[in-house]
Amino acid sequence: MTTSRLQSPGTTLDASAVTSAARAVHAHKVYGEGDTSVVALDDLSLDLPAGEFTAIMGPSGSGKSTLMHCLAGLDTLTAGTVSVGDTDLASLTDRERTLLRRDRLGFVFQSFNLLPTLTAEENITLPADLAGRAPDPAWLATVVAKLDLGERLSHRPSELSGGQQQRVAVARALVNRPEVVFADEPTGALDTKSGTELLRFLRSVVDELGQTVVMVTHDPGAAAYADRVVFLVDGAIVEELTAPTRERVLEVMGRLGE
Repeated sequence: MTTSRLQSPGTTLDASAVTSAARAVHAHKVYGEGDTSVVALDDLSLDLPAGEFTAIMGPSGSGKSTLMHCLAGLDTLTAGTVSVGDTDLASLTDRERTLLRRDRLGFVFQSFNLLPTLTAEENITLPADLAGRAPDPAWLATVVAKLDLGERLSHRPSELSGGQQQRVAVARALVNRPEVVFADEPTGALDTKSGTELLRFLRSVVDELGQTVVMVTHDPGAAAYADRVVFLVDGAIVEELTAPTRERVLEVMGRLGE
């Protein structure tokens, strides 16, 4: 069973304890000012160990998407620190953050975000193309094979099913062998069969390829594929499960009023 990496407010993360893919330390995020301000993250500290699958859950407005966006460098904190590996994101310029997202992180979104004029293969290799380098052919072949996309590489998104489009989006997220893959409700637009296939693949890239995956979800069945589930309420971590099952996740959700 995975040991807990949850840090309570006021404690300090021990950098020597685990190999971190990403972490937040005393993260505080406020939107707006004065009477209209909203606290999205409230002194939250979380370590994401390399090579593990972490699910983030919580009711609407709990801060789970804000947390993921800050961890991924898509948003900035009001106070506290976020790092990817040994890189403090606050120390980077806007361009350096853009390059970090391109070269070291992968993203899977519910809406797929594929370019309609490109083939599946061109969509998959787009991050490498933008970086001006060819993808590792062996790694690309592994990802394509694992996602069963070999016969779909010449097809454009309009010629693919929703499940196939999402698999292309996952392959694109993995093509540069990122340090962390962030997935925001990746099964939300999929039918049950396609969603299950995607979750099994995400599980396999952690187990077989040593990938690190962080997934925001509201689905207890999806969360059960993770090594650990972190529950947020009002911008703070209130509970954590290791080796989760759907039933245990549902029990916690019931206690939290979800």
